[in-house]
Amino acid sequence: MTTAEQRPAPILSAITFAVTVFTVAPMLVSVTAGLVNNYSVGGKSGFTLRWLDEVWSQYGSTAWNSIGLALACVAWAILAGVPAGYALARSRSRLARAFEELITLPVAVPGLATALALILAYGQWRGFRQSFAFVFVGHAVFTLPFMVRTVAAAFARDELIAIEEAARSLGASFGQRFLAVLVPAVLPSIVAGALMVFTLSIGEFNLTWMLHTPLTRTLPVGLADSYASARIEVGSAYTLVFFIIVLPALWLMQWLATLLGPREERRTA
Repeated sequence: MTTAEQRPAPILSAITFAVTVFTVAPMLVSVTAGLVNNYSVGGKSGFTLRWLDEVWSQYGSTAWNSIGLALACVAWAILAGVPAGYALARSRSRLARAFEELITLPVAVPGLATALALILAYGQWRGFRQSFAFVFVGHAVFTLPFMVRTVAAAFARDELIAIEEAARSLGASFGQRFLAVLVPAVLPSIVAGALMVFTLSIGEFNLTWMLHTPLTRTLPVGLADSYASARIEVGSAYTLVFFIIVLPALWLMQWLATLLGPREERRTA
C-alpha cells in the first residue's frame, strides 16, 4: 500500500505530466496525419484508412523483418550476454576491465562507422552481405553491451556472491550454481536487458540503413522511405503502423519485467 509520504509532490507530478505531454503530442499529431484524407486540410477532409492499407501493402514485410531481428538479438544477448556478464562480474583481472571497455565501443561509436567497419570486413562475402544475417550481426554488436552491463551489475551484488559461495560449500557444481541459483536470482535484470535489446534493435536506423539491401529492409528503414514519398499522410500512417506493431511487444515485456521483479516491489506497486 502506497502511503501519503511515498506519493510524489504535486509539483513533481505536474512536471512529469508536462514533459509527457510535450513528448507525446508530436507523435499524436503525426499519427493523426495518417488518418485523414488530406493533412493540409485537416479533419475537414474526412478520416480514412486508405493510407494504412497502402503502407501495409508496400512495407508490411518490414514489420516482420524487424520483429524477427529483434527477437534474434534478444536470444543472442541472453545466450552470450548473460555468461559474459557473469564472467565480468567475477573477474578482477585487468584484461576483463579492458574487455568491458572494448565491448561498449559500438555504443559510443556512431552507427554509420560501425556499419562501415562491418562492410569493409565482411562485405566481400556476397551471400552474407545480402542476407539478414549481415544486418543481424550489426544489431547484435550494437545491442549486446546493454545486456552485458545490466546482468553484470546484478551478478556483482554482495548477496549473490554470498549465495554462490554457500552453494559451492554445499557441493553444487558450477552448472548447478549458475543455472539453478544465480540465473533465477537475476532473472528480472535479464528481462530488463532483453527489453532494452528488443527496443534498441527494432528502432535502430543508422547502422541498418548502411547494412540493408532492398530485400532486407526493416521498420525504421521503411519509415524513412515512406517519409521520402510525395505525401506526408503515407509517412504518418507508417508511424501508426510502427506503434501498432511495437507497443504491444513492449507492453508484454514490461509486464514480464514487473511480474518477475522483486516481491517487495510488487507489494508496494
